[in-house]
Amino acid sequence: MTYIDMVNNILVRLRERSVETVNETTYSSLVGLIINDAIDQVESAWQWSALRETITISTVDNTSSYSLAGSRNNITVIDVINQTEELFMRYISDTELNRKKLYGSDKDLPYYYSFSGVDANGDSITELFPTPDGVYNIDFNLFVRSPLLVSDADTILVPSQPVLLLAFAMAVEERGEDGAQSAVSAFQAAQRSLTDALALDAVKHPEDIDWVTV
Repeated sequence: MTYIDMVNNILVRLRERSVETVNETTYSSLVGLIINDAIDQVESAWQWSALRETITISTVDNTSSYSLAGSRNNITVIDVINQTEELFMRYISDTELNRKKLYGSDKDLPYYYSFSGVDANGDSITELFPTPDGVYNIDFNLFVRSPLLVSDADTILVPSQPVLLLAFAMAVEERGEDGAQSAVSAFQAAQRSLTDALALDAVKHPEDIDWVTV
């Protein structure tokens, strides 16, 4: 479902006229903002399988910092794998990274990773240790949350129904009344839809909901 389709879906629910473009009217622009807020809430509610993505970097000799192009500084790490050496890399904190740099700065096979701010594009920067001594292909397996919808044809990856119902509930709350449905009942319907969608998606990766005794 496209951005403009989602906006018109909400407008129809509110008994407003449809528009040809998201920013056609002040109110349709507001609905567009509300939809982006709803997408953010839905994407943050669960580690959706549709948001799983692998960003691969190829290291360069004597370079330890790399941008994760397309990450938009809005990621959750699943795991990081050095595919060249077939090993899982280990996350370390900034403090531990600085300590290792202080006492062990020689180049070698990178085994640890951390994060160090963002680049000019807003993408996350990863810091590897030891500093790579050659070319290694490293896969960052991530949950990458979506950028804001901007163009009419932009689409989302997560289930659309929870987003639509949540956006409608937020729009009803913002307007104060809908003449037929209260904001409370609209939010309840949105929560039921989100719960159902989450349950269906969880079947794809049941390990994400397993409780492990340590």
